[in-house]
Amino acid sequence: MSRPLVAVVGRPNVGKSMLFNRLVGQRLSIVEDTPGVTRDRLYAECEWCGRKFDMVDTGGIEPTTDSEILLFMREQAQIAIDAATVIILVTDLRTGVTAADEDVARMLLRSGKPVVLAVNKADSTGATDVGVYEFYSLGLGDPIPTSAVHGHGTGDLLDECLKYFPPEEDEQEEDDSIKVALIGKPNVGKSSLINRILGEKRVIVSNVAGTTRDAVDSAFENKYGKYVFIDTAGIRRKSKVDERVEKFSVMRAQLAIERADVCLIMIDARDGVTEQDTKIAGLAHEAGKACIVVVNKWDLVDKETGTMEKMRKRIMNDLSFMSYAPIVFISALTGQRTDRLFELINFVNDQNSMRITTGMLNNVLADAQARVQPPTDKGKRLKIYYMTQTGTKPPTFVIFCNSKELFHFSYQRYIENQIRSVFGLEGTPINIIVRQKGDKE
Repeated sequence: MSRPLVAVVGRPNVGKSMLFNRLVGQRLSIVEDTPGVTRDRLYAECEWCGRKFDMVDTGGIEPTTDSEILLFMREQAQIAIDAATVIILVTDLRTGVTAADEDVARMLLRSGKPVVLAVNKADSTGATDVGVYEFYSLGLGDPIPTSAVHGHGTGDLLDECLKYFPPEEDEQEEDDSIKVALIGKPNVGKSSLINRILGEKRVIVSNVAGTTRDAVDSAFENKYGKYVFIDTAGIRRKSKVDERVEKFSVMRAQLAIERADVCLIMIDARDGVTEQDTKIAGLAHEAGKACIVVVNKWDLVDKETGTMEKMRKRIMNDLSFMSYAPIVFISALTGQRTDRLFELINFVNDQNSMRITTGMLNNVLADAQARVQPPTDKGKRLKIYYMTQTGTKPPTFVIFCNSKELFHFSYQRYIENQIRSVFGLEGTPINIIVRQKGDKE
């Protein structure tokens, strides 16, 4: 049985995201005074009184609206409500009970799920504000005064949620899912690919660039294995990151890269590799993540003999610093080659985690030096003593030699190519650390 899920819902701008951040103990959800900043469902792991559970932040619910984005937000909130064990309805003490609060409350009562009522922005200490009693009119039981800013009442809120959790199971399954981050500039089809994979409208899909702002986790399992897909906000050029919200989105996409095992670098087939694509790919490369270049919207490209191979060569040239990354051409819209992604994700994740014995590495090193002599400078020759692997994700190798200065970058690249030619290591960067005799840790 999966962990309990607590959904945080409410009308826009009542402080759901700030309360969510307070409850999970970290700044995951974007907080702004602008209504409608949170759009997709955003998940996080929580722990209270020794009990682990998941919490989901949702976009503000507008029960009656003609706005496309607001309709999407309501749909996403409804999906979270349907999946939730307990629902926290967040209201605003300052505004009192509004017609929108009453509509949302009726929506939750129809769901039949347990609801805990949080009256947020009760920031003063001491006696309970009499305004709290107004919220009994919603018919959801005792309102709990809370302050997302100061943390007042959050313990009472979680205590109340725990009452509705099913008995805890003794067995805890180890999470062996591969975490996959979808990264790329806005509007390349990241959310569409997630939806194609999951077979449900899991994240908002819109032709409006920048629709996804939060990094969103989606668990998925099929015959190839278990995965957690992280859909991220499209990363814009810094000159276009004007709003504070967009800055948080870029930060969150970078954090998503950090916690991912595999990065799918998504490129629009019609545009090819742009300068922004190169920068985004560089973030994943520098983070040492296993990478796959996913060329989306291949169905929209006019094709003739050799079109794919020409595009592949252009991509390899433009992303020359990550020539190790496999390239796959897909269409998230039609599903073309999307199944191929799972085999590639498993493969590059295994490559990123590969361990090679010191003996095998030094056999390769000796053979490489016999083929191409180490460089010399002013009569002094580079001497390489031995090489060993010190880590994975990415595979990290330490080479001990007599002089770092003599170990030119070109010879280091030659050694890397020899390692790849023998052991593969496709889809993963390699980290080589050079140490000279006498170096300390």
